[in-house]
Amino acid sequence: MEKIITLTLNPAIDKSTTVKSIAPDKKLRCSAAKYEPGGGGVNVSRALLRLDVPSTAIYLAGGHSGKFYRDLLDEEGVQSAVVEIAGRTRENMIVVDESSNLQYRYGFPGPEIQESEWQQCLQMIEQNKEVEYVVASGSVPAGVPEDFFNRLAMLCKKIDAKLIVDTSGEPLKHAVEEGVYLLKPNLGELSMLQGVEELHQDDAVDAAKEIIKNGGCQVMIISMGASGAMLVTKDECFSSPSVSVKKKSTVGAGDSMVAGTVKALSLGWQWMDVLQYGIATGTATTMNPGTELFKKTDVERLYKQLKERRH
Repeated sequence: MEKIITLTLNPAIDKSTTVKSIAPDKKLRCSAAKYEPGGGGVNVSRALLRLDVPSTAIYLAGGHSGKFYRDLLDEEGVQSAVVEIAGRTRENMIVVDESSNLQYRYGFPGPEIQESEWQQCLQMIEQNKEVEYVVASGSVPAGVPEDFFNRLAMLCKKIDAKLIVDTSGEPLKHAVEEGVYLLKPNLGELSMLQGVEELHQDDAVDAAKEIIKNGGCQVMIISMGASGAMLVTKDECFSSPSVSVKKKSTVGAGDSMVAGTVKALSLGWQWMDVLQYGIATGTATTMNPGTELFKKTDVERLYKQLKERRH
């Protein structure tokens, strides 16, 4: 396996299409569907490949849709390690209404995962003693315990790997309990971790530092959408605005941001560069329609613009 491993517990085939106008009770004529392999960690691996960074994507797949999912990943050249499951890989649907340019996203639940199946994911990671970064991103399907990321965090400490977690809800809380290397919450998720209804940007740094002080993570990147993001460590805080672009879709933007962050970390860049390269990668993805990820040329151009603004 590569030195960067991504883990996806709830992958999905993302099917995207367009219609002239969405209306009830009518047969809607759709454009030809586009199929792409989706799910948090897999999207990170797909994005890393576009950034010329190799990784191994560990994911669960089953049924005819699971085979199709594997074929889609193979076509892109993503190195993967598949855990076969009894259930069938889920599908999601994204529809763009051309009359309003509004996007409608339909997410379906994944199959129930058996204990032997999710345990195999942990075993695969444990067997790789050379891994430097483990990126766990996305939702936790039925059958997987809510403290899975807690267990994963303990395992990563055992094999001396840096765990990066991008999830939400109870699984995020459990990850913080054990402590990880890097967390990437948005303001809403950070509010949840603090047990408050809403956190404002001015309060986010103090909230992040409290979590870091209590051992929840070593680094936190707080994504704030169009407002950019902040990177917080025990002793330092960096913030950067985003770049104004014409947005076509936000699907995959968060995973792309994680990929840009991981690339910068693996190259040993300074914190501000890590933050801004992550922002550039996430922003570049929003410039493309449907579930399409970024173009590397857009990432480099946006990153250059962000760097120039520092002076």
